[in-house]
Amino acid sequence: MKMFDITGALSNGNFIYLMKGVGSTLSFSVLAIAISFIIGLGLGVIRYMKVPVASNALGFLMDVIRSVPLLLIIVVFYFGFPQLGYRFSAFGAALIAFVVFESCMIAEIVRAGLKSVAVGQMEAGLSTGFTFAETMRHIIIPQGVRSMVPSLVSQFISLIKDTSLTTIISFSELTYRSKIIYSMDSAYVLPMYVIMAFLYWIICHTLSKASKRFEVDY
Repeated sequence: MKMFDITGALSNGNFIYLMKGVGSTLSFSVLAIAISFIIGLGLGVIRYMKVPVASNALGFLMDVIRSVPLLLIIVVFYFGFPQLGYRFSAFGAALIAFVVFESCMIAEIVRAGLKSVAVGQMEAGLSTGFTFAETMRHIIIPQGVRSMVPSLVSQFISLIKDTSLTTIISFSELTYRSKIIYSMDSAYVLPMYVIMAFLYWIICHTLSKASKRFEVDY
């Protein structure tokens, strides 16, 4: 009995079908990363500013979300919210779940990055006539973002790999389409896992290499 048929696994349109899954994974990841970064940046700045009530309340909420498995958040939005009258598509539920979870993770990275900037930088900005907001925008955030790059890239890579969790709600990304292919024949199971591992590695390795130009030595 043939147990490893990589040729058969990628024949009869399976390769094109799988590549469409790669496209779905990439487009979903880019959108989730963009939205999560924007929201996470805002949340991180609020946490950094230590606004009396807002920062503490936000910090508690973020800790709760970060402590909950992403898979559970996905399930809640897809299967739980319809019970409340709010129904999302697989893509919509997955995107909202990822944005909620990743924004909290990124916010903590942002807060830590901003805290790494020397206090004197804020004082220098204010002494030149900049307002607090201008100092944050032109001095603190740009310096902080550079120090955040390694952590942000690691988080983005985790996000890309975590897209495989959306298989549970039948979102048609790489892992789900691989599952459809290997369900056709048991000889396709191992080849598809090997191919999936290779494709995820290519995507994540490329992102990691591309990020090197933004890193600085400290």
